[in-house]
Amino acid sequence: MKRLSHTPVELLFWVAALLMLAIAEPELHSQAHHFTICPLANLGISWCPGCGIGRSITQLLHGNLEESFAHHWFGVPALIIISTRVWSLSKQQLKLKKIII
Repeated sequence: MKRLSHTPVELLFWVAALLMLAIAEPELHSQAHHFTICPLANLGISWCPGCGIGRSITQLLHGNLEESFAHHWFGVPALIIISTRVWSLSKQQLKLKKIII
């Protein structure tokens, strides 16, 4: 029996997120004030364990390793984890396509 195809939402999300971070201007991230959806930052709390990871990945994707670490030390591991997840989801989608065809 053929399986119904489904939209790989998580895969599309991660690929879109990485593409947006890759095309972002790293120089703009050095400005002190920027838009954030972080609830802790919006409450006025200056420390957040996740703030800066996106800026760190942007710097990393532009080859700025030192600036990446300055924004957040977890940028490199986060990029490796996300890339591994994208690879895993891509392989899973290819296997589904083979089953369906």
